[in-house]
Amino acid sequence: MAGSSRTSFTKRQKERARQEKQAEKAQKRAQRKQEPRDTAAVQPAGEIVIAHDEDGQPLPLDFHDFES
Repeated sequence: MAGSSRTSFTKRQKERARQEKQAEKAQKRAQRKQEPRDTAAVQPAGEIVIAHDEDGQPLPLDFHDFES
């Protein structure tokens, strides 16, 4: 009989630890939701520059045009 009370005590400890961890996660989620987001990550890294020839016609894009 002593073994069963030990297991229920262990179960209670595990359940309490799980609930605490869940509450911490919820708190972190709420904190992240309130913080302003970084918009720099969403914007493109660089602007593509299109070169023109002497007649004013755009030159075809080259590999180096896509470097950031």
